[in-house]
Amino acid sequence: MKKNKCSFCGRDEDEVPVLLNGLNGFICSDCVKQAQIVLDEITPKNKKSKLKNFSNIKPVDIKKHLDEYVIGQDEAKKSLAVAVYNHYKRISQPTDNDVDIEKSNIILVGETGTGKTLLAKTIAKFLEVPFAIVDATVLTEAGYVGEDIESLLVRLLQATDYDVEKAEQGIVFIDEIDKIARKGDNPSITRDVSGEGVQQGLLKLLEGSVVNVPPQGGRKHPEQKMIAVNTKNILFICGGAFEGIQKIIARRLNTHTVGYGMKEKNKDIDKNNFLQYIAPQDLRAFGLIPEIIGRLPVLTHLNPLDRDALRKILTEPKNALIKQYIELFKIDGIKLSFNDDALDFIVDKAIEFKLGARGLRSICEAIMLDVMFEYPSKKVKTLTIDKSFAESYFSKTELNHTLKA
Repeated sequence: MKKNKCSFCGRDEDEVPVLLNGLNGFICSDCVKQAQIVLDEITPKNKKSKLKNFSNIKPVDIKKHLDEYVIGQDEAKKSLAVAVYNHYKRISQPTDNDVDIEKSNIILVGETGTGKTLLAKTIAKFLEVPFAIVDATVLTEAGYVGEDIESLLVRLLQATDYDVEKAEQGIVFIDEIDKIARKGDNPSITRDVSGEGVQQGLLKLLEGSVVNVPPQGGRKHPEQKMIAVNTKNILFICGGAFEGIQKIIARRLNTHTVGYGMKEKNKDIDKNNFLQYIAPQDLRAFGLIPEIIGRLPVLTHLNPLDRDALRKILTEPKNALIKQYIELFKIDGIKLSFNDDALDFIVDKAIEFKLGARGLRSICEAIMLDVMFEYPSKKVKTLTIDKSFAESYFSKTELNHTLKA
């Protein structure tokens, strides 16, 4: 009886672990493994040509997607959409082009809870690119207690399972960038190791250079082999609350003119939202060095959330808080609903906190804690939360006493 043979190595089916049948031949499992090894060797060379095609994704599409998850902040969304679109067009630019398009790193300025991190996270998820959130507050100059500046890229490498070429096309969101502002213009006998020193260390990362990254953190494992990462095509988005920068902006706006023309010129200024007038010189006055401001050319602001925006945040986005609670109770077989007066009560209490969207979460958790504790054990199929219900549960919480204090 004629035995089937592998069309690649010629061995009989008795001599190989598994023989796979094709249309006009056979291949054994050993040859499949060998073919995979060859593919792994040649794939990295072609990775650059197999970049995700961003030509079909326009700035309008990016903003439309952001609108589904983030309420308001149209100016910030437009700035982000254009900057990200141009960045990935830049990556796909032919290498033999004479015009070298520069990177458009972004800095977002806005009060806490206005959606800076959510915007960056949503945009990275939509584009399906590697994304990492890092905190600037833990960074110090090399040689001091804290984390090296290069450790920012470790999170990005971890997000790509240490695929360097993939990481080199990702997005890094540096949160709390305002916390590394220069502590003051007066010279001091102590070094500003977590302020200006960190800013100077960030310069080479933001502009684009080859950085040696310690895969396990630099100071705890000095013997490890470094990974070279080119930051030229990594987009950096920086965010910060910049507490107190409103006073700097107000001072600048009021000192432009002197005499009779001053009142006339400043009458149209919206004193409830000074952030909309932010300019690079305000960041410098706050404590960012000119070199780092120059490497963050796209400066945009996020508006404070008013009552209407907070009300919409509760119910409208795809990941709205109320939708999350409804889904949680649905798993327990309970149909949960919220009356409008209960939602208004939550918004009113959140405004007292002055913590933006994060305040909404705190209020909801305070109201729902006892509800989520008791109701899964009760034999009820529906639960409607109105204002009196919300008030009674909120009055029992520690948060209520904190607010009154």
